[in-house]
Amino acid sequence: MKKIISSLTVFLSIWAVSVAWPGNVHRTDNTQKELLIPVTAGQMQLIYKVSGTDGRLYQVYLGPRLEQPEALLQSRVQGHPAYATFGTDNLFEPAIRITHNDGNPSLELKYVSHSVETPSPGVTLTHILLKDSVYPVEVTLNIRAFSEENIMEQWVEIVHHESKPVTVFNYASSMLHFDCDHYWLTQFHGDWAEEMRMEESELTYGMKVLDSKLGTRAHMYETPVFFLSLNKKSDENTGNLIAGTLGWSGNFQIVFEVDEKGSLRVISGINPFASEYSLDPGKIFRTPSFIFTFSGEGKGLASRNLHHWATRFGILDGDKPRLTLLNNWETTYFDFNEPKLVSLIDDTKKMGLDLFLLDDGWFGNKYPRNNDHAGLGDWQENKLKLPDGLGYLVKEADKKGVKFGIWIEPEMVNPKSELYENHPDWILKLPNRPENYFRNQLVLDLTNPKVQDFVYSIIDGMLTKYPGIAYIKWDCNRMMTNAYSPYLKDKQSQLFIDYVNSLYDVFSRMRQKYPHLPIMLCSGGGGRVDYGALRYFTEFWASDNTDPFERVYIQWGYSFFFPSIAVCNHVTSWGKQSLKFKTDVAMMGKLGYDLKVNSLTDKELKFSQDAIQNYKRLSDVIWHGDLYRLISPYEENRAVLMYVNPEQTKAVLFAYTLNARFGETFNKVKLQGLDPQKTYTIKEINIIDESHGPGNWNMVSQTYSGDYLMKVGLNIGMPVSMTSTVLEITGS
Repeated sequence: MKKIISSLTVFLSIWAVSVAWPGNVHRTDNTQKELLIPVTAGQMQLIYKVSGTDGRLYQVYLGPRLEQPEALLQSRVQGHPAYATFGTDNLFEPAIRITHNDGNPSLELKYVSHSVETPSPGVTLTHILLKDSVYPVEVTLNIRAFSEENIMEQWVEIVHHESKPVTVFNYASSMLHFDCDHYWLTQFHGDWAEEMRMEESELTYGMKVLDSKLGTRAHMYETPVFFLSLNKKSDENTGNLIAGTLGWSGNFQIVFEVDEKGSLRVISGINPFASEYSLDPGKIFRTPSFIFTFSGEGKGLASRNLHHWATRFGILDGDKPRLTLLNNWETTYFDFNEPKLVSLIDDTKKMGLDLFLLDDGWFGNKYPRNNDHAGLGDWQENKLKLPDGLGYLVKEADKKGVKFGIWIEPEMVNPKSELYENHPDWILKLPNRPENYFRNQLVLDLTNPKVQDFVYSIIDGMLTKYPGIAYIKWDCNRMMTNAYSPYLKDKQSQLFIDYVNSLYDVFSRMRQKYPHLPIMLCSGGGGRVDYGALRYFTEFWASDNTDPFERVYIQWGYSFFFPSIAVCNHVTSWGKQSLKFKTDVAMMGKLGYDLKVNSLTDKELKFSQDAIQNYKRLSDVIWHGDLYRLISPYEENRAVLMYVNPEQTKAVLFAYTLNARFGETFNKVKLQGLDPQKTYTIKEINIIDESHGPGNWNMVSQTYSGDYLMKVGLNIGMPVSMTSTVLEITGS
């Protein structure tokens, strides 16, 4: 049994005689004294040590902030390699592996210097330079620390000055170490329409790998997010844990390796599978960012840390309002014309929504987009469906006082298209093998600069011609199979990396000209949800599965790592639940509609109009309030959560009863995040039926102290399957 270091935190004891504080620049050689490099993000701290024995960099602490880290300088613990190499004395999974010009496969990195800068208030950036003592290879560890959000962001830059390219086989973004008695991993997996399924298991000796090899739609099976509970399982409000996520829209790998002594190393980054990279002299290989936080108060605090960071730094315009919308997809699919679309614009106005979104099927002439077999890649308006073009619809929307948005899938192509006929060399496909289709389409070769220009021209040309377009839904409906780039030629192993970096180049170019245009990140549902792409997007489509029962679980999973302002939820025809239940579930994030408005009864229409107004009135609390998950659907036949504004004067609570058993009763729900000294008025909203039974707070509105609500709680909702309650909570 290993010695327990602390019941409150996880750290490794350290020994040093020098502490490097922010603002200093230090250089060393192999004979200098021990050197500490602390990196602090609010209440979290990561500390490295430079060994005076071998000149290498070691991680010696990760946990809550130490007010006096020098007080720990008693024990002579070596620590763990900060960025382990391959080819010398490392016996475990490396963070980096390189083969030099002369065929030597080894690398030994030693500390050279480090510096700390403050690019903006509350943000520090630490650079730690490491070099090989024999070969001219440099590796810089970069750690950006966000003090208010308690978040760290890590990435690595690799460069060399050898005479010819070197081959890089492994290139982790981050390597973290832990010494505990037990480790509990919470992971999220799934597939199309079953995203973000949560599963927890204990890590044992050996290796556990979360990864993707899909190229694009990379998160279709595994999502690059995790919780790592330390020593014992964490719950919503208790336990020490790390919450981590990788900002990369391609193949990823997160390795958890427990060694023979029970120590754990966590290595995250681009998946090196079939992706060895030929790095030219002087060219910098920059890894994507690994973003993480430490929480000593369970998953809830970790989520709130990530949400605060994301709305400020992780997603585009996280502090700005979002648009409610009506999508035409489930009303028309591919079968529409101008009069039908104009009527849907009228429905958008009637509902009180902000924007009408025209989905797939509006383009292609030689090969009309009347189904998903043709037209993809030919981005001209279909003259039969839209004889007056998109400009007519933009003007009609403007006349009705709503905005107009459009769907595109610019990375893809149907073989039945003019684009495919004219540019067969623009397609990812293997020579001497039959083409492999998914959703009847292929992937364009974005490593080719001409293809990048083409994809950019789709957006730029459309927005230049129709500047009134106010929203884009950017879709991506397949992964890479039989992938081969005619452009890369003899560097095929670089395809997966170069594709994603080229995609980011297109996104960046787009944002330089259209910095604040709202764009939804969609990928056949939730197949591309990560902070690598979200810095260019205002929101994402969580799943094509909009059955509200399933969405409770899907949205619950996303809520651990992504703020509600970014999670698009639509009221649709999926599922047989009531309109109220569907609406209440969709209001948990960014609200939208995709249903036949003209099929609603007068009562349902009035309910929807009122619910939309409620949502707009309370959206700031939902988007920017602190999230408290009160009752998990993984633990009970219901889900309860609430958002509380920073002033603790307003809160919105959502309660969903799922598959209640006959005779089942629910205990009171204790609220969280309120001010115990304030008095709160409870009012139920989104009521469609004044006689819908017990728990109708509209009939028994009362006031309670925050202390009472958090210590005693309330009976909320009904033990009746597929029912829901939304409470508006106002404090004074």
